[in-house]
Amino acid sequence: MPARRPGTNPHRAALPGGTVTFAFTDIESSTDLVRRLGDRYGEVLAQHRRIVRRAFCAARGIEIDRQGDAFFFAFPRARDAVGAAVEVQRAHALAEWPGDARVQLRIGLHTGEPIVGAEGYLGLDVVRAARLCRLARGGHILVSETTRVLVRSALPDGVSVVAAGERQLKGIDNPERVYELAVDGSDDRPLERFGQAGLRFAARLGEHVTDSLQDAKDASLEHLAARAVASLEDRLHLPHRTSG
Repeated sequence: MPARRPGTNPHRAALPGGTVTFAFTDIESSTDLVRRLGDRYGEVLAQHRRIVRRAFCAARGIEIDRQGDAFFFAFPRARDAVGAAVEVQRAHALAEWPGDARVQLRIGLHTGEPIVGAEGYLGLDVVRAARLCRLARGGHILVSETTRVLVRSALPDGVSVVAAGERQLKGIDNPERVYELAVDGSDDRPLERFGQAGLRFAARLGEHVTDSLQDAKDASLEHLAARAVASLEDRLHLPHRTSG
């Protein structure tokens, strides 16, 4: 399944091959921000996009697709993807937002070896990254086991890894080990607030809330992920998400 919308990336040769780390990002509760800020939400969106693109592109990330406030990037190295994700979260936490808004980003990272087809990336690695982003809460970065192994000896300063347990990602047959990157300097530090046991509980609670509020979820990430996985799910007979 092509992991991008046809025509969004004319520079095919620029797509990283071999081992690639995928990053999906999404603003949590952006619909509420739109209701509260009205026309000023456009300022939030523009500032958010500048932060993401500046950090990700500086780390050699390639923008594959975008839908609303959600992004899909690919990185040649897991270390660069993690460093950029941490920088983005810190920048969002420190930024001054219009209307004193609290803008919190969800980020999911997964590393794999996808095939680069005629229309982009093929394979379940895209699905895993998108599902991790959906699972994350605002201000948090979730990474897969593969990504954790690649970066565990080269984490950015002030960053630690916390196990969030095995999680059943939608559309993936077997449970996956999921990890949280705890970032100093962000406005949400789960290790200090909850400890490891509390983080695992919060992650499980977040999954239940996500499932129960699925029809009300922000459409941006849903549409972006759907473009990456819909045809693949058809071919593999995987259950489709319902969009809100």
